[in-house]
Amino acid sequence: MIIAEIKKHQAQDGEIVWIGIRPNKHTPLSEVDTVCLIQGKGLDGDHYDRKDGHRQVTLIQKEHLESVAAILGRRIEPGMVRRNLVVKEINLLSLHDSKFSIGDEVILEGTGHCHPCSRMEEALGYGGYNAMRGHGGITAQIVRGGVIKLGDAVTLLSEEKS
Repeated sequence: MIIAEIKKHQAQDGEIVWIGIRPNKHTPLSEVDTVCLIQGKGLDGDHYDRKDGHRQVTLIQKEHLESVAAILGRRIEPGMVRRNLVVKEINLLSLHDSKFSIGDEVILEGTGHCHPCSRMEEALGYGGYNAMRGHGGITAQIVRGGVIKLGDAVTLLSEEKS
């Protein structure tokens, strides 16, 4: 089997376990149970809506948050890392350059890696930036908008489904 075919296989779907929006710059994220993703823009109510398409949504794995917490020796809350969505049980890096669905309506396309910024040192404390390296998640653009909620499945799409 060639790598291109292998990349289409996921052991299981993921699940949305946390959603956050930030109405204003330099303010904490607000945790919400549901949110509308607006195609070509971003999350409704989030200040960080981008028309360029590459960073409309940021996602991080719950398992990576647990790794960062272990590295730092303390609990890390999802809002501290400034990502919109926390997912579990699927490797987000495998969704880079791929289309994937969340729930019944939304389709995203992974556009890049979400590398940590210098604000991680402020948000997570001494060593926060280095603890986040390799664990920052991915960025995505909204291919088809709609409402998502906690518990929604995150599923890699084959080309014929998107």
